[in-house]
Amino acid sequence: MKAGFVNIFGKPNAGKSTLLNALLGEKLAIVSPKVQTTRHRIKGFLTEPGQYQVIFSDTPGIIDPKYKLHEKMMQAVKGALEDADVALLIADLNDDLNENDQLFTSLKLNVPSILVLNKADRVNQKRFEEAKNFFAGRSYGKKISVISALKQDGVNELKEMILSMLPEGEPFYNEDDLTDLPTKFFVSEIIREKIYFLLGDEIPYHSAVLVNEFKEKESLIKIQADIIVQRESQKAIMLGDKGSMIKQIGTTAREDIEKFLGSKIFLQLFVKVRPKWRDNDIQLKEYGYH
Repeated sequence: MKAGFVNIFGKPNAGKSTLLNALLGEKLAIVSPKVQTTRHRIKGFLTEPGQYQVIFSDTPGIIDPKYKLHEKMMQAVKGALEDADVALLIADLNDDLNENDQLFTSLKLNVPSILVLNKADRVNQKRFEEAKNFFAGRSYGKKISVISALKQDGVNELKEMILSMLPEGEPFYNEDDLTDLPTKFFVSEIIREKIYFLLGDEIPYHSAVLVNEFKEKESLIKIQADIIVQRESQKAIMLGDKGSMIKQIGTTAREDIEKFLGSKIFLQLFVKVRPKWRDNDIQLKEYGYH
């Protein structure tokens, strides 16, 4: 039996969350085209009873913190660095190779790692060869995997590579468990994902979601959540003309939440203004950023 922690690191928007979902065969982490979508460490378990249990972790993209929120995101990365048995270092093949090299070198890993070159479907053969030659011989690049996480090309081969590097051990979690995070967390993340898709570049980064009520009734689940923003002007945009935007967020979120829970839901959303919440320790803790 093999068991261990396999944690994913990289720059924002390298495809970490898409890779986690592809490895698990389940959509556990939200994704969007915008950078810094992931704010938490999200664990997902892949278990084959009697053979292996892999605890995968998606982590926030590594950045220089500007707010206390960012500091807490980087603390999640630090925690994942400390307990990893295998590290997946993911790089977008379209990105600057030197920047990725500097980042991976700075991590100072003391565990086996796999360099994952992602988004292979978006580059030509010349770029692929250039990247592979660039990373060849790096201390962290002894094993290299080329994939398209979005199209799931090369993911099964990567999975086999991971299993070959896992230590022997007993499972950490029950074989039926998929994650150790509560359902309310994933509900809030689905709502936040819709905000990233439906609103402009600025507002998603100024917003948070807090699920206040999650009540299971006979025929449906009643969910009430607050969307937190920093300014009244952002609240107006979040609501939209005659409530059109908040209605759209609610409708699209409800569809995905129902798929996730396998149950009908009644979703009620409110928008609240909390100035400078990203730098407020008390509010960050309330919104789940410990």
